[in-house]
Amino acid sequence: MRYDTALMLYLILPYILSIALIVHCIKTGRNWIWVWVMLFLPLLGALAYAAVEIVPELFRSRSAQRTARGLKKAIDPFGDLRRYEREAEVTGNVASRQRYAEELTRHGRHADAIAQYRLTLTGLYEHDPDLMLGLARAQFGQGDASAARTTLEALMQHNPGFGSPERHLLYARALEQEGSLDRALLEYRTLAHAYPGAEAAVRYAQLLERQGQRDEARKVARELLEQARIAPAHYRRAQRDWLDAAARLL
Repeated sequence: MRYDTALMLYLILPYILSIALIVHCIKTGRNWIWVWVMLFLPLLGALAYAAVEIVPELFRSRSAQRTARGLKKAIDPFGDLRRYEREAEVTGNVASRQRYAEELTRHGRHADAIAQYRLTLTGLYEHDPDLMLGLARAQFGQGDASAARTTLEALMQHNPGFGSPERHLLYARALEQEGSLDRALLEYRTLAHAYPGAEAAVRYAQLLERQGQRDEARKVARELLEQARIAPAHYRRAQRDWLDAAARLL
């Protein structure tokens, strides 16, 4: 009896697969020739349709590309670093050196990143806001909060219209690291409701708690969590670590 059932499934499976793919073909507006191919050659037609129409589309999707990049980095975590280093050596232009410096920063090689940024911050690019922000990021990563703050202040002096949330948050963090806690609180307070993510509000609440303002810290954390409850699911997933940190403040 089991053998007969298995044989039946084996015989009808190609037709079930073909019907499902025929529906997909019609719904997505593919060429109707595929419908006839899958009707007359159920298994071969379905496999051909999947190979030509579905598999390439899956590999073009953002999620598939992210997965591929993740696998590539897991297999060779220094691949991009080597490639950007070669590009910077061969071309020596600002764009290639910036990519190399950003990758150095991601790998924690902050001193090398600072050196690359120094090479680019000359001539027409002496006060480029993106390069100056990258330099400040590397300086902060190296543990030199004062240098990062100085760079960010120069950035705003020469680029007053540069409205970067990352710049603002990094400035607040540099002030906090330096020990300028009152100024840091003011910066965090401004950012708490304007920053596109939960990090600024959580850092604000954490600093409030360390300063003994526990009730205000809990208020900030509670407001953040209430807003997160009505936010889209992808926001909650992306901000999960910061939202968990906010919950620990209650």
